[in-house]
Amino acid sequence: MLDNHVVPVAPLIGATVLEPRPLLVLDTNVVLDWLWFADPACASLGQRIARGQVRWIATGWMRDELGHVLRGSGLMARHLDPVSVFAAWDRHAEILEPVELTGAALRLRCTDANDQPFIDLALGRQARWLVSRDRAVLKLARRARPHGLVITLPGAALDAELGALAPPC
Repeated sequence: MLDNHVVPVAPLIGATVLEPRPLLVLDTNVVLDWLWFADPACASLGQRIARGQVRWIATGWMRDELGHVLRGSGLMARHLDPVSVFAAWDRHAEILEPVELTGAALRLRCTDANDQPFIDLALGRQARWLVSRDRAVLKLARRARPHGLVITLPGAALDAELGALAPPC
């Protein structure tokens, strides 16, 4: 039985090679685009998360933030079902505690303090991707690369990187 942290990759002459599933962090806007608006730019990403090809990590604070945005933005007035958004969150997101950052990672500061928890979680847990549409977060992309973190928009560029892992089935 495979544990929750590995996924089989291309077999080598009948043997199964296991490697850790890459981690990713989604900011609140990307979660809404995927689970509320069904944005086509998030479709492949959502399929890979649902199939367990990547691990979507988050914190309890991030789930609370999603609820705050849904309640405070008027989105719920559009008669869509927030229960399904939270059910999908609970099904797919792995809730982790943030890790205290040290060294150079401490200097990667976002100009929007509300976005800092996403950056800190991605760096602290060594996520491969932080997927965001927020300008303040995206401005950190070049400085995040030396830490092994790719900050990117959802869509074609991310799909290409995810496509190198395995097909979405």
